Amino acid sequence: MRASARSRLVYLHGFRSSPQSFKARLLGERLAGLGLAERFACPQLPASPAAAVDLVLREIAPGPADTLVGSSLGGYYATWFAERSGCRAVLLNPAVFPARDLAAHTGAQRMYHSDDEFVFESRYLGELAQLEAAPSRLERYLLIAARGDELLDWREMVAKYRGAPTILLDGGDHGLSEFSALVDRVLAFAGMVGGASDSNPPAEQT
Repeated sequence: MRASARSRLVYLHGFRSSPQSFKARLLGERLAGLGLAERFACPQLPASPAAAVDLVLREIAPGPADTLVGSSLGGYYATWFAERSGCRAVLLNPAVFPARDLAAHTGAQRMYHSDDEFVFESRYLGELAQLEAAPSRLERYLLIAARGDELLDWREMVAKYRGAPTILLDGGDHGLSEFSALVDRVLAFAGMVGGASDSNPPAEQT
């Protein structure tokens, strides 16, 4: 299926990550190879959840034709955007309770892909709580979760998105080091390569 002229794929990275995430780079490279480089966006998200949401709304303004790919904390954001705009969302080991899980990580932090430092302020936990969104129209979500995730509980992910198309990996890790084998499945869900239907992609488990 060919991408429509208006459809975009927007990657939302996780906590301490960046557009240099290998998953973001794989998606960008694959779309470039398809001649769809202009359809890809991957903003550097601020540490503040409220500022991150404002940036995406201002610079990208996701709409129903778009697909968000959110990794970890980015998956939490992607759910909020999907419920607000009606876009699709692919969730890669998404954070389900980030205010709880990041409570122990306030203060000075260092980015994964650089030596840049930032401060994750305690007030950001309240901003996260304000972005809690229950998924509806579950056919517009694709959950990819790894039982081997060493940081987040895959069972919480499956419980929150129960009823959505799901790829459940028996092993794996939080970073989804096997993501190269899943790129075209993500793009098929987004309608950018042949495969799964835009409106009713099949549920599957591996």
